[in-house]
Amino acid sequence: MRKLMLFTLAIIPLMSIAQNPLLIPDTLSGRAINLTLQNGQVPFYGGINTQTIGYNQAILGPTLMLNKGDSVTINVSNILAEPTTLHWHGLHVSSDNDGGPHTVIDTGKTWSPSFGVLDNAATYWYHPHLHEHTEEQVTKGGAGFIIVRDNDEKKIILPRTYGIDDFPIAVQSRGFDGSGQFLINTALDTAILCNGTVNAFLDLPAQVVRLRLLNGATERVLNLGFQGNLGFHQIATDGGLLDAPVPLTRLRLVPGERAEILVDLSTHLGSTINLMSFSSELPRGTYGAANPSVMPVGSIPGYTMNPLNGSDFKVLQLQVISSTPNPVTSIPATLIVNAPWSTLNVDTTRNITFQPAQMGPTGMVNGPFVLNGRGFDMGFINQKIPLNNTEIWELTNSTAIAHPFHIHDVQFYILEINGAAPPTNMLGKKDVVLVPPMGGTVRFITKFEDFANSNTPYMYHCHMLSHEDEGMMGQFIVFDNTTSVDAPNVTLVSLFPNPTSGKITLKGLDQSTIKLFNAQGKLLRMRLATNAEEEINLNDYPDGVYFLHVSTAKARWSYKVIKIAK
Repeated sequence: MRKLMLFTLAIIPLMSIAQNPLLIPDTLSGRAINLTLQNGQVPFYGGINTQTIGYNQAILGPTLMLNKGDSVTINVSNILAEPTTLHWHGLHVSSDNDGGPHTVIDTGKTWSPSFGVLDNAATYWYHPHLHEHTEEQVTKGGAGFIIVRDNDEKKIILPRTYGIDDFPIAVQSRGFDGSGQFLINTALDTAILCNGTVNAFLDLPAQVVRLRLLNGATERVLNLGFQGNLGFHQIATDGGLLDAPVPLTRLRLVPGERAEILVDLSTHLGSTINLMSFSSELPRGTYGAANPSVMPVGSIPGYTMNPLNGSDFKVLQLQVISSTPNPVTSIPATLIVNAPWSTLNVDTTRNITFQPAQMGPTGMVNGPFVLNGRGFDMGFINQKIPLNNTEIWELTNSTAIAHPFHIHDVQFYILEINGAAPPTNMLGKKDVVLVPPMGGTVRFITKFEDFANSNTPYMYHCHMLSHEDEGMMGQFIVFDNTTSVDAPNVTLVSLFPNPTSGKITLKGLDQSTIKLFNAQGKLLRMRLATNAEEEINLNDYPDGVYFLHVSTAKARWSYKVIKIAK
């Protein structure tokens, strides 16, 4: 009864709200960009302020406009009362600049990664990646777009005037409690927000327009299309343009995934057309379908109470107005030439299996879920990858629901889904792919190039954020096999717990020197370890970030340790 009351309170105010113009985020560009993560308030519905977070604003953040080949420094300041991180989702940067859970930005601190933009023209995004708090911070509003331009894309006649014929649209499903505050880790995500706007509408010119679509939901899969089955063309996947536009009437988009589409509205002046999610067409076993599980038993608490599940619903209302001067009026015949890596020159194949942490109907549907039988451990490196390796990754889903898999550092090309070639609109560069349930498989090919760092790992994980926070994540290092440091036959030192309220245990030591530094680089303690296992006591130091440096005659490691209050 309590869940039913909560559901009623959550959905009725949102159904009564008037339509609102879609928020188009401001843009930031240049060699130095400043972002501040701050608290905010947004009145989503009459007279009630929802507590939010955002970058430089109350919710979400500005769109970062980058050019391939440029160098950029992004100063990220955290003025929340809690730590955060900031991950550049889809960008190919070094692991120190990637913004994963090891790169914590404490409250009151600023992190300033500097990197060259190596990525092709596409739509990327940024969001927090703090372990066990990613869902909470993203749900409250921590997210923003990244648009990369390059010379190949500039040669093609495409809409590219931001906010005029080229629009970023982040679609997020959110739940609200009876006091109008965001619900975290809920199946009652009954409200659809576009760019942080509830019940949004957008004026589009009667010409060819470009929509940059992001599924920013924490769990929900979208099956996008237009009312009346208006056709459109997909031109780009996560990591860049396709070879040619692909005509579609439906576009499935999973959490974390992006796509760019062209819609020809030349003959629709004065029309109102709704962008929809046709969730009634989603297959069983997909979060957002009528049946989220392919098993006849097991359920997600609150899932069947959500009217969006298995239903067709409006995402965004489009109102077609007069065309702009010099409009784009046609769809290009070709785009770029993608060049996937050859499967004849693969260095290794890696197998990743999705599993419930505990067998049984409940675990198969609700989790928690693990990868290769192991939950996430900040001190354990799951994969060690030589620099310049070309690899095939084979993903097998042994759970009852589909999971969107995301890998940091690289883009990949999908080879097969359940043994068949992927659809044409998925043949471009990708960093997110949905793996079907109950033995479903995905094979992709990728190359790990440019960056090697044996100390700071990259992540791979399910992009259903509750699953990620619960441990459905692994990490990998890319090492340079031309050096003797951290050679592949050297077992990494592991440490736990991290974060810790007092003591850290290190395992795998071998005649090691251990040095403890504070966040300012001051040496606090040094000791020689002769045992395979040692304990480091942090009780004498204040809460915050510390670094443990471990070195032997064969290798050296550096670990970030977070001390928290008991």
